[in-house]
Amino acid sequence: MPKISVEIPAELLADLDDHVGDDGKFVNRSDAVRASIRKTLDVLDEIDARHDRLESGAADSDGPTDRDGQADRDGAKTDE
Repeated sequence: MPKISVEIPAELLADLDDHVGDDGKFVNRSDAVRASIRKTLDVLDEIDARHDRLESGAADSDGPTDRDGQADRDGAKTDE
């Protein structure tokens, strides 16, 4: 899996960290960022579909799996 580096404002990172860890929804920051990216891309695909801008062969937003083939689309913890 490729690694990337991004700059994130401190306030946004603090908000993210509230959802990470033993009491949070995500195992770690990377898991949270991946889930956020998947969700954003799904929303963009839905918008493109409404405007007939999807290319043929694009992922079906109503399909049983997400962009990584995982059954959980909402960003919850999954086995990888």
